[in-house]
Amino acid sequence: MLGNFIADHVRGNKFKHLPEDIQKGIHLHRKIDTFTDSNEIVRISKRRLHERYGHYDGVIIDIFYDHFLAKNWDDYSQIPLDIYTNSIYAYLQSQLKILPEKTKELLPYMIQYNWLYNYQFIEGIQDVLKGMNRRTRGKSKMNLAIEDLELYYTDFENDFQTFMFELINFVSIEIDKL
Repeated sequence: MLGNFIADHVRGNKFKHLPEDIQKGIHLHRKIDTFTDSNEIVRISKRRLHERYGHYDGVIIDIFYDHFLAKNWDDYSQIPLDIYTNSIYAYLQSQLKILPEKTKELLPYMIQYNWLYNYQFIEGIQDVLKGMNRRTRGKSKMNLAIEDLELYYTDFENDFQTFMFELINFVSIEIDKL
């Protein structure tokens, strides 16, 4: 879990000093990214956004899919979302010495605004999109993407459900290879 969480903040092979299970999480995260980027369902979702957001379409789809995962959490886990997110936050705080600097900077905001839990709500996604737009100094226009989510809500949710089924199957195979 920790390797998967920090993978976006670890460049190249600068993780060989970490415990083996964390290295495996980083490798799995990268395989999932490759699978996602080449997945036809994800491409269909991205096409709905590409004209308006260009290369930011993939980031927006990741956020939309996070929304559908949180919203439909009970379909994927027996642990209630609030209990799961609180345990994740506590675990991450207990691992501060291992976390990359970017992750350490992000974590207090994630906890303060309870991102993982609030992804299930449109307002939570809207806040994330506004924050992402601020980080790009308004260039991404991600603050407008909530309009697209609402316009194509059912289509995006159907895409997510199909993709999630494929992703679960992919991960079940790949995790055995690590």
